[in-house]
Amino acid sequence: MSSPPSAAPEIVIYTTAICPYCVAAKNFLRSKGRTWTEIRVDLDPAERERMVQRARRTSVPQIFVGDVHVGGYDDMMALHRAGRLEPLLEGAAA
Repeated sequence: MSSPPSAAPEIVIYTTAICPYCVAAKNFLRSKGRTWTEIRVDLDPAERERMVQRARRTSVPQIFVGDVHVGGYDDMMALHRAGRLEPLLEGAAA
């Protein structure tokens, strides 16, 4: 029996308007039937600073699943290929 959708951790993606990797990350998550909260760091310098503090990176996208920093698009796809992304999306520990 699968867990109810409410048990899935929140996905947060820090993005900018002109970022092909941001689009790719959102398209991949959409293909998995996932929703996310998008934070546009190009529109809000305070959010960019928050992202840098949280991720210790300045590039976008920066993807968080719950409290786990997945990293950017390439990092997310590496986790997916290793079979470690889906359990994370379902709420299992990293």
